[in-house]
This record gives sequence, C-alpha cells and structure tokens, in this order.
Amino acid sequence: MNIKDKKISIIGAELSGKAAAKLALSQNAVPFVSDSRSNIELTEAKAIFDKLQIEYEFGLHSDKVFDCDFIVTSPGVPSNSEVLKQANEKGIEIYSEIEFASWFCKAKIISITGSNGKTTTTALLNHVLNDSGLKCFAGGNIGDPFSDLVYTANENDLISLETSSFQLDYIKYFKPSIAMILNITPDHLDRYDNSVEKYKAAKLRIFENQDSSDSLILNADDTNLHNVAEDSSVQKYYFSTKKSVDKGAYFSNGNFFFIKNDHSEKVCTTSDLFIKGEHNYANALAVLIATKLIGITNESIAKAFSSFKGVEHRLEFVREIDGIKFINDSKATNVDSVWYALNSFDEKILLILGGKDKGNNYNHIKDLVQSKVRKIYAIGTSKEIIYNFFNQYVEVDKKETLEDCVNSGRKEANKNEIVLLSPACASFDMFKNYQHRGKVFKEAVMSLN
Repeated sequence: MNIKDKKISIIGAELSGKAAAKLALSQNAVPFVSDSRSNIELTEAKAIFDKLQIEYEFGLHSDKVFDCDFIVTSPGVPSNSEVLKQANEKGIEIYSEIEFASWFCKAKIISITGSNGKTTTTALLNHVLNDSGLKCFAGGNIGDPFSDLVYTANENDLISLETSSFQLDYIKYFKPSIAMILNITPDHLDRYDNSVEKYKAAKLRIFENQDSSDSLILNADDTNLHNVAEDSSVQKYYFSTKKSVDKGAYFSNGNFFFIKNDHSEKVCTTSDLFIKGEHNYANALAVLIATKLIGITNESIAKAFSSFKGVEHRLEFVREIDGIKFINDSKATNVDSVWYALNSFDEKILLILGGKDKGNNYNHIKDLVQSKVRKIYAIGTSKEIIYNFFNQYVEVDKKETLEDCVNSGRKEANKNEIVLLSPACASFDMFKNYQHRGKVFKEAVMSLN
C-alpha cells in the first residue's frame, strides 16, 4: 500500500507506537505521535523521535491529532477514550498497529489470539519453526511490535504473531494465513462495557478476512468457539485434550494425534513436551496443527517440543530456599490463568493476588483456593475486593508492595510450600506492565537470605 506523503496520527508512544511511527517514516509518510502522558514518563520515546525528526506531543491530545489522513492507535489506548471517540465522530479512519504493519508484510502471518496461552503458544510455534530450519519471527503482543518485524521478514519467512483483542478492535484488511483462537474466557471486560459478548466479538474478528486459502484453528473444548465461522470459507481445524476430532489434533492416553482427510497419525507423546499441564497440552496441539499444515515432520516437532523450556513470567520457577519454591506467574492477568496456575501444583500455596481489577469474577477459583491455598497476600487497587471476597474462605493479608509479599512469604511459608505470584489482575496500578511486575518479584526473591 502506498502511503507516501500521508499524514498519520499515532496515538500512544510506547513500543507499538514508536514502531508504527518509524514504519510510517520509512514509507515516506508524515507521522505525528500523540501521548497523554508526560515527558518524564516518555524520555526514551522522546529521544527516538528527536533523532528521527518525528513530530510529537506529550501530556495531551491536541486538535492536531485530527489533522490527518488516518489514525494508528496503540493497544493500550481504550476504544472509549476521548481522543478515539472524537476521531470517530469526525469520520477519521482508525487502524490498529497490527493492521497498519500488515500492509507492508511480505511474510506468512500466523496470528494467535485467546484469553490464555497466547504467549506460550506464540513462543512455542516460533521455536518449533526455527528449530525445524525455517525462518520465523515472534512478535505482536510478545517481543517486538509487528511494525518492527516487517523490515526483516521476507516472503519465504513466517511471523508468529501474538494478537490481543485490543489489536483486533481496529483491523480492516488484516488477513493471517493461519489464525488460532485458543480459548475465550472473561477478560478485559472493563474495556468492553463489562460485556463478554463484545469481548468475544473482538476475538472473532481474527478470521473476518480469511478465505478458503487460509486456515483457522479452534479449541473444540471451548463452548464459546462452537459454531464459529460457519459462514466463512476458511479451512477449519480443531484441537481437543478431551476427545478426538474429525480434522485437527487431539490428545489421548499420553499421545498427540493429527488427523486430516480421515487419516490419523501419532505425532509425539507428553514425554516429548518439556512444559507440562493440560493447558500446555492444549497450546501444543494448536501449534502441532499449524506446524503440520506448514509441512514440519513429526520428528522435528517432537524434538522442538522437548527443547522448549517455557516463557518468562508464566509459571516461571525463580528460586527455592529451605524447601520453599518461589514461582513467577506475573503473566496471569485474569482469573482463568490463576485457575491453570493453581492446578499446576500439588503443594500448598501462599498466593499473591491483586493489581488493577478488570471486572474479575473470583467464583471461578473459589473452590480451588479453598483446597490449595493456605494464605493470600492481596496487593494493588483491587486488594479490598480480594479481601472482601476471599476472607471468608482463607486467611487474607493486605500488603502495600510486592516486596512485602515476598518477605512475608519467606517468613510464613513452610518447607514444601510454594509462594506464587499469580495476580489475576492487570499491573498498571503499580507497574509499567506485567513484565515489570515479574521483574520486581524476581529481584525481591533473589535478594532474600
């Protein structure tokens, strides 16, 4: 697409905003970046924009934002924000950063969305493809922004793209060769008027431009994904950890099977997969389908599965002191992720919960907390909500900082117990992002005596 001399307003100056501005400049467009945060919070972005002579404003969204041909918005900017509402009222086209980047992408796009498992699945897919001798880049909501990848990814390459509902809110032509929807559970409802249906609709946009030359991979065990894409010509594949499927992949008696054209074949076993747990078996099945469609051999898949060690901030073992294990699951930003985390351990758990609440319903983990958790440390702006809900079931201690939680966990946990950071909430009340939260947790754990 030719955008030469087009005036493009970019909302948000974090990773995706910076990347979109640089991409616009490389295409001889005229980017203008606007972010409501202050210069102090955006010193790195300021240095980049000054060096590249990209015009910007920090601390407000002025009317200059609307003097443009179209807007590219960052995923962190809510669709109900005043600046986007005004743009809509003025009839200005708004695109997400992944939509914008896709216009210039030569590589095959494999787009992964879902409420849980996106990061692990994106990383595992990237690992299998590269380990098998192909050239794949991982990005989107994980690692590099999509706009940074389009320079280096050529037409014979692949991009494993973690894709959030926020990024799908503003697509128009985005058309992945392979799309995955891993699951849909209530998440980010604060961004969708507390409506599960609106959140689901955003996720389902991933395949709206796909056709019969493309593939859509769906979770057969998720009732939210039954009867999806019935009016689409896209090739549909299903995965299940509970039953066989007609077309796709399934798990049975410790084995992973792939089935297509009525032919079923065993690809590998659970012993080939380093990461454990039923949720990871589901992630692996989705990856298995995608890699088989690309032409990866069973032997290569099994080999790559065995060498993939997981991702940072997702059930990450940090340290063991006097028989007490410290686990960093900062990526668990919703209740369903905490459910998976609690089910991953047999030991008693001291659980760190809290942050910025996103309309969470804690009933989903109430029984698990009663059976597996000995104590909760509640932090962040949601700590009163957590205290009021869980205090009748388990001891809850309200804390001011993550370091306080770690120090108390060290003193109060017994041998063969786990101190688990699995917050069920967003991090923005206390931290830059979930990575920053996980880093602070790990630093606090490593500083313990």
